[in-house]
Amino acid sequence: MLTPSVWVGTSHAEASLAVALVEDDRLLREEIVEHLEAYGFVVHAVSSAAAYDDLAARVALDLFVIDWNLPGESGLSLSRRLREAIPGAGIVLMTARVALHDRLTGYRQGGADVYLAKPVAPDELVAVLLSLGRRVKPSIVEQGWALNLRDRTMQGPQPSQKIRLTGREKTLLMALVQARDNTMESGALCDLFVPDDADELMSKHTLEELVARLRKKFRAVQAADAEPAIKSVWGVGYQLCLRTYLV
Repeated sequence: MLTPSVWVGTSHAEASLAVALVEDDRLLREEIVEHLEAYGFVVHAVSSAAAYDDLAARVALDLFVIDWNLPGESGLSLSRRLREAIPGAGIVLMTARVALHDRLTGYRQGGADVYLAKPVAPDELVAVLLSLGRRVKPSIVEQGWALNLRDRTMQGPQPSQKIRLTGREKTLLMALVQARDNTMESGALCDLFVPDDADELMSKHTLEELVARLRKKFRAVQAADAEPAIKSVWGVGYQLCLRTYLV
C-alpha cells in the first residue's frame, strides 16, 4: 500500500507522460491511479503481465510501474522483457521484498531503473516518475524516426521525410514500435483492428494491403538504397526496421 504522505515539491507531469501500472491488488491499483492522475500523468492500469501485453499493443507508453508479485508471469520477468524490448524504458519495480539480495536482483536481472519497497511514499513515486520522464521522453529526437500519435505523422531524420498516416497505419506502427524486436505475428496484428462486438478478424490479405501502402509511403521519402521500413518475417508476421520513438 501507499504510505500516508503530503504531496509536496512536485509539479504536474510534463507532456502528459503515459504510465503503465501493472499491479494485481485492486485497491492499491486504484489508489496509485488516483494519486498519479492528480499530478497530470495518464495512467493505464492492468492486473497482470498478460493484460499489459494487450495494452502495449494499443497504447503508447512512456513509463512502467510494475509489482514484482503478479499472477502468472512475475513482475521481474515482465521488467526484464521490457528492458530487452525497449532499452530506454523507464521502469519502476515495486515490491514488499526489502532484502538487499532482492533489490540487487531487481536491478541486475529485472533491469529496473528504480526499486521501491512497499509501502511506497506517493511523493517519492511521483518524483521518481518525473525524473525518469525527463530521460525517456526527450524534447528532440535525433537519428531516428518519430511517430507522432496526436498528429498521426511519421517524421524521419530529415525535414523532408514526413509521412501522414491513416488511423490504421498509426495503430499498426505503434504496435510494432512497442513489440519485442519490433516484430508481431500477423494474427496479433489483425486482432488490433477488430471491434469488440465483431465476429470476424481482419483478413491477412487486408493486412498485407495495409502494410503495402505503408511501405509505399516510406519508399517515397527514403533513399533508393535504404532498408525497407517494414519487412515480412516468414512464418511469423512483420518487423519494423526503423529506429522509432513515440512522441
